[in-house]
Amino acid sequence: MGEEVSMTETETADMNPHFVLVHGVSGGAWCWYKIRCLMENSGYKVSCIDLKGAGIDQSDANSILSFDDYNKPLMDFMSALPDTEQVILVGHSAGGLSVTQAIHKFAKKIRLAVYVAATMLKLGFLTDQDVKDGVPDLSQFGDVYELGFGLGPEQPPTSAIVKKEFQRKIIYQMSPQEDSTLATMLLRPGPILALQCARFMEETEFLDNVPRIYIKTMHDNVVKPDQQDAMIKRWPPSQVHVLDSDHSPFFSAPFLLFGLLVKVATSAGYN
Repeated sequence: MGEEVSMTETETADMNPHFVLVHGVSGGAWCWYKIRCLMENSGYKVSCIDLKGAGIDQSDANSILSFDDYNKPLMDFMSALPDTEQVILVGHSAGGLSVTQAIHKFAKKIRLAVYVAATMLKLGFLTDQDVKDGVPDLSQFGDVYELGFGLGPEQPPTSAIVKKEFQRKIIYQMSPQEDSTLATMLLRPGPILALQCARFMEETEFLDNVPRIYIKTMHDNVVKPDQQDAMIKRWPPSQVHVLDSDHSPFFSAPFLLFGLLVKVATSAGYN
């Protein structure tokens, strides 16, 4: 008779990746519903995070004034992970800032970081060049933002959301109508003052030990391809992949995005 072999939790985790998906400004965990479904149906473990003031988190974006406060749900999640567990962290759009902060603070718990049409800046918004490369410029579309002024009308805006009439044209132009309709019902103002404060000064020796993958979106009106290229050039990842999609490939190209995420998980040593 064959000998029965039992596997430890660590060994099992090494075989089966745990994907942690982080949304961008105004989004929420709900953005990933197609990817989550595909992943879970294929046997992968998936966690989708709602950052503060996003998704079903009840906080008012106008009360969120620091990036640490905004990103606290992800930091709490990473802190609670067992020291023996490593995750694949995936950030979309401004969710890239959340991923980068996690790399600074929890490098040993991250097997791989994936930036999907995302802001990938080593130290956040530290310089004018960082702002040029990482902040969306939607001025070509006109007056697209609805702003909130939580600190008073004389102070800089604390929140912003793309007006409903522009959302499909800018963010979801290649996505199914049902998904862009769902988004108009669920998008919430994002805490832009907090995001502008995203700066990561505590450079650690482990920062570049975490492999990074960038997934470019070729028809992106938000983080434009030249901005993506600039960030890739300044902080080169180990791999760059390209999707023929708008800014929201989880809607417009879910099967391709899922396939890429599984592919990069395999490249990170998962079976």
